[in-house]
Amino acid sequence: MTPEEKFIFDLQGYLVIKNALTDTELAELNAVADTKYPYHDPNNIMREDIISVWGDPFVRLIDHPKIVPYLVELIDPRFRIDHDYCIFMREGSARGGLHGGPGHTGDHWYSYRDGVMRNGLCVVTYFLTDAPAGAGGFACVPGSHKTNFQHNLPGEVRQFERVPEYVTQPPVEAGDALFFTEALIHGTMPWSASHERRALLYKYSPAHSSWAKEYYDPSDYPNLTAQQRRIMAPPSIQDHADVVQ
Repeated sequence: MTPEEKFIFDLQGYLVIKNALTDTELAELNAVADTKYPYHDPNNIMREDIISVWGDPFVRLIDHPKIVPYLVELIDPRFRIDHDYCIFMREGSARGGLHGGPGHTGDHWYSYRDGVMRNGLCVVTYFLTDAPAGAGGFACVPGSHKTNFQHNLPGEVRQFERVPEYVTQPPVEAGDALFFTEALIHGTMPWSASHERRALLYKYSPAHSSWAKEYYDPSDYPNLTAQQRRIMAPPSIQDHADVVQ
């Protein structure tokens, strides 16, 4: 991470990583996404768990070389992947309001000490389509990962019935990634763009902790590298080694 990126993340609680995916990677991922249309939700939302089993292009996102330095710097060199899923949305669809925040659960936390930032559960969101300003999708209250008054956030703001100036929807382009700590108050704004929203969410924890109740089964992934196998291991200090950057 650059000094400016560290400043931005400490200030905001999130960071947009431009062009995290190459055009080839983006095409491979979208080609698979094109085949996934189980829209049973009346709101035209597809929320599917464990998308890493969709094939090698999705497995490679687990320790993508553009993302690993951020995981090492902001979580720990022995981070683990906790769970993954996708959110696909069509025009007019809506999803949950603002949630999270520091201390929301035992693993939603952010700390700084002696020049080092550390976080509990964090999210890397890969964008397969554009989310321009005003389109909806990921939104947050920048800086709220350090708030002491999260419970004072009004209910109508949490549900996007009112969107004050302190709620932000960062514009992103296809191929970008957005890294944020779950200590940040965040949510999903209604989707207003005419094209489909496609977001892949890979969530990571320190080696000793877990949000998910169930863990990855390596037998579902025939082509794992040794490093990916370690990253997907259940929570345990001993089963994880420093990740190679």
